[in-house]
Amino acid sequence: MASSSARGLQLAFSPRLTSCSTTTTTASRYVSIAPRSQRIPNLRALSSIRNVSATTQKQQPQATRSYSSLNATPALKGRVVEPLLGTGPPPDAPVPSPEFANGGKESKVQDDSTLRAALLKRRMKVARALQVMRDEKKKATTEVRRFWKGTSVKEVHGAYEILLDSRALRRPDDKQVIRIPLSKGPLANALALEWDQLTSSQDATKNHLLPLTSLVSRAIDIAADDAKTSNLNPDDPNAVGPLRAGIASMLMRYLDTDSLLCWSPPVDPNNPAAPSSAIDDEGKSLRDKQEEAYNKVVPFMMEHVWKNVKAIIPVLDEHSIMPKSQDPATRDAVQKWIEKDLDAWEVAGLERATLAAKSLLIASRLVAEWGEGLSGKVGAKAAIEHAQENGNEPRELFGVEEAAQAASIEVDWQISRWGEVEDTHDVEKADVRRQLGGVVLVVSGTGTSKA
Repeated sequence: MASSSARGLQLAFSPRLTSCSTTTTTASRYVSIAPRSQRIPNLRALSSIRNVSATTQKQQPQATRSYSSLNATPALKGRVVEPLLGTGPPPDAPVPSPEFANGGKESKVQDDSTLRAALLKRRMKVARALQVMRDEKKKATTEVRRFWKGTSVKEVHGAYEILLDSRALRRPDDKQVIRIPLSKGPLANALALEWDQLTSSQDATKNHLLPLTSLVSRAIDIAADDAKTSNLNPDDPNAVGPLRAGIASMLMRYLDTDSLLCWSPPVDPNNPAAPSSAIDDEGKSLRDKQEEAYNKVVPFMMEHVWKNVKAIIPVLDEHSIMPKSQDPATRDAVQKWIEKDLDAWEVAGLERATLAAKSLLIASRLVAEWGEGLSGKVGAKAAIEHAQENGNEPRELFGVEEAAQAASIEVDWQISRWGEVEDTHDVEKADVRRQLGGVVLVVSGTGTSKA
């Protein structure tokens, strides 16, 4: 009876055991996705089956062995893993920090300009460091030390020559020896000092390191062109060389747009907020400063140099935007002065000063003050001698600083209001004064001899 009951239980539970085995195998494979409520009934069923199976094995060992081999009891036993899954509710979703609550839009808008500025500053710093490294590497690998140890000035056949050790300084294009008139001793010494400051032979090919050398070479070119023109036209004393004529024509274009003749509108008492109504610490407007510079230059030139000129008018005045042209008689008188009355050194200096100051009038005033041919007549030399004879103080001289200030009135005005841009305005100031100082050296002289 017991045997029949065990056999009945075995037959009754065989399909269920197979199903349970399959379910347990599947559950063990995908245990991470099976809910706990679905797993507990299966575990209870497995427990009941084990109890029945144990009783059946005691009564019928033969059947138990057959049942075990048929129904993979070891597989059921291997599927029981404790714990099957961790318990408890799932964690909360991550919450963004307050500054990123809106997707970071507010923070991005707020810090966008600061970030760009920081990145730009860092990029520029890295670029400068890389450039310094490249320059140092290039200098260490390619720089050739200069072939001369020192410079000196020596008088040779009625002129000064600059010697690099024992070699005479020559022009790079035609290898002509540079000869300075004996009346220009300070220029010869300054030229020797310019070459003594060079550190390598490569520096001799850089024009910005040799401003005096380039200016002297220009004067020599003009003198050679004048001599050639005179030889070709011995019967025409009014013949003008093509190089001098080209320089005069170019400089006359500056007269119609001269920086000294471009004036700001006067102060408007009815509109104190207008830019032209601004007043500096001295109580002067920009128009007042421009008129002061004009009065230092133009009346002197009309009285002592351009005596046939009746008037030189501002080219931009009030609210005009189109420049006015000077009277044809004025233009002819100025152009004739450049072509006939100035020597080659003064023409070269006038050209350089005009390009540096953007003003033909300021350049003309500087050359008239310090030029070798004019200084003894109307310039600084004549003013000093006249004051000494009368026991008075000489008049105010027009030097490099006065010319540089007159050439940069508007720039200085804007700097006083808005500030100076580092590495821009300061560099421009120094460069203008360097160029004008070179002009004074080239045009000045004792007047004792000519080249």
